[in-house]
Order: sequence, then C-alpha cells, then structure tokens
Amino acid sequence: MRHAALRSMVLALSFLFVVVLAAPVATQRTESADTGAAHERLLRINQLLDDRIGAREIPGAVSLVAIDGRILHFEARGLLDLESKKPMPKDALFSLASLTKPVTAAAVLMLVEEGKVRLTDPVSRFIPELKDVKVSLTPSQRVPASRAITIRDLLTHTSGLVAPAQIPAEPTATLATYLSRFAAEPLEFQPGSRWMYSNTVAFDTLARIVEIASGTTYDRFLRERIFEPLGMHDTGHVLGADQRQRFARRYDVTPEGLKPFQRVDPPTYFGGGWGLYSTAQDYARFAQMLLNKGTLDGKRVLSPRAVELMGSVHIPDTLPGRQAGEGWGLGVRVITDGAVRNTWLSKGSFGWSGASGTHFWVDPAERLVAVFMASAPAAGLRSDFETAVMQALVK
Repeated sequence: MRHAALRSMVLALSFLFVVVLAAPVATQRTESADTGAAHERLLRINQLLDDRIGAREIPGAVSLVAIDGRILHFEARGLLDLESKKPMPKDALFSLASLTKPVTAAAVLMLVEEGKVRLTDPVSRFIPELKDVKVSLTPSQRVPASRAITIRDLLTHTSGLVAPAQIPAEPTATLATYLSRFAAEPLEFQPGSRWMYSNTVAFDTLARIVEIASGTTYDRFLRERIFEPLGMHDTGHVLGADQRQRFARRYDVTPEGLKPFQRVDPPTYFGGGWGLYSTAQDYARFAQMLLNKGTLDGKRVLSPRAVELMGSVHIPDTLPGRQAGEGWGLGVRVITDGAVRNTWLSKGSFGWSGASGTHFWVDPAERLVAVFMASAPAAGLRSDFETAVMQALVK
C-alpha cells in the first residue's frame, strides 16, 4: 500500500512539474523576449494578405520577417497563379523587377572596394559614348551638360538619363549592344540638379560597367560573387525547368481585375535595373548580409564601410524630386523621418520595391529584415505590410 501511495505521489508531482515547465514556453511563443516581437501581432500579416487575396487584389504572396537572423514569420498565402490554382509555396519565385537594383549597387561597391571603379568616376571612363552628352531644355533646344555623369549619379538617380523603362524587344539584345543607343539621347536634366527615378537605363548602365570593369558577363559576376557565396541558389536572370514550375505568374492591376502581365524578357539581356528572379528566402539572405554589415554564414561579400555607405543619405529629401522624410542612398531609399514620410519604418531603415509587387527593407535599429513578394502590385499593400511588421515590435 505504501508503495502504491508513493507511486501516486510521484506521478502527481511529475504532472505538476510538467505543467510548471510548460507555462513559460507558452509565454515565449506569444512574445519572444530576445527578439521583442509579439507572435500574435505577427499573425496580422497573414490577415492582411488574406484580406487582399479575398478582395482579388493579388493572387498570392510570400512574406518573411527576421530579427537578429532568426526568422519569426515566413508564410505563403493564396495561389501561385490564377489559371492553375496551385497553392502558393514558400519557395515560389517572383520577378524582382526593381529589387534588382540593390543587388546591382552591391556589385558596383564590390568593384569600388577592389579599386576597379570609383564612385566619382565619370561614366565615360567605361562607356566613351557618354562623354559629351547634351541636356534637353525643350524638345528643340539642347545644351551641353554642366559636368560629367558619375557612377554615384547613376546609383542615386541624379544622372538625368532616361527615366521611363526601356526594355529591349530584340531576343538577342545584350547590355553591350542595347545601351549605346541612349548615348545619343539628351539628358532630362543637368547631372546632380534633381532626383528622377531612372527605371532601367541608369542601372542597366551600371551593370554594363560591372561587365567592363570585371571582364565577365553581369549574370556570371552576380552568380559567382554574390549568389553562390550567400547561398542564394534560386536567384538569377534565367529560370531553370524546376524553377519555372515554382514561378508566381505576374499580374497587372486593371479596372477589370487582375490581368496576366505580357512581356518576354530577352534571355541574353542581364539587366541591372530589372530582370532578376528570386524567392523571399533567397532575397532575405541578401538583406541579412546587409544587416550583418557585409557578411553571412562566415562569407564576407562587402566591407562594413561599403554597407554603411550604401545605406547612408547621399541625396537629401530637400533635392527637387525627393519626398520629405526620405533620402536616397546607393541603390536604396533611406528613411530620415518616419513621421514626415508617413511610414512606420524606423529612421535609418533602407531598402526598395519592385513594380511587380516586391518589397524589402533593412532596419539596423531593430536588427530586422523584412521581405514581401506578391505577384501583383496592389495599391497600398507595401506600406500596409510595413505597418503590420512594425506594429508587432513590442520591445
């Protein structure tokens, strides 16, 4: 009898011990003390995306949030495409559009570190056709540029080069054959006098400069110098057979609803302002490298100083063309005053967006990276995603 009573007491104490141990774990899942992010608040990201999918504003999306390199949120919602109605997988590939630009900026900075390029170099050092450019004052009046276009001008959208997107139609077009045609076109303003987003030409020109300075094609430079070291195995300019099965078809938002995006990108044209494909997790590795000041998993891609320069304000919000509260760095926007810019992002956060529905930022103050990839550019969704992420930070 005494043995039976003893066994009962041991079992009761064991049960009580398990309950006591379990209580802190439940608390840790709701709000992580070491990350300062509330679990239940992060779930609002899913609700945001489900609402937009339900309203047929986007077919689907993948979102990822990490603090100190620890992934706290990684979700796929909706459909890979409206035709097949396949569920969106976490490893879906998206057209990055202008999220290609920060990668190009990193490539240029690598060559600056090696002494092959200077930020102050005139672009004509690498592309002589851009030496004696003109500036258009009126459709019929042109004047000489007041100074040479520099590498820094290209990175900061202050060069005056063509603003609207220019996509080659020829299937055999390359950076070397296509960009020369813009040398004969006048600049839209004097270099450095204002900010105007050059959708493709400025950063495609930077990609060509990477080719000239490195002696290799742009896609190979990115693959060998950035993607392979960072373990970004699903990122590149061309999709493989397996990747095409995971490609989230891009859609345009029209008054009649979502319509498939119609364009065939030349397979030999490796754009620097657009053209890359990637997954949310792959691009988060690139963003984490920037947060880590140039390194990831023991592989250094950039020096800390290069990353600091990339995320610094080179173009203040006072320059004509900029928005109040938002400066411009090297290939990225930089938040200088969240209240003035009407964003929940922290001061010093930097990143960019793509017209296809992609978005990312790095927040050094909160040690956070966030990546969002949708297959359609729904109005206001990027800023709503920013709010949903930042409201989850409680410490």
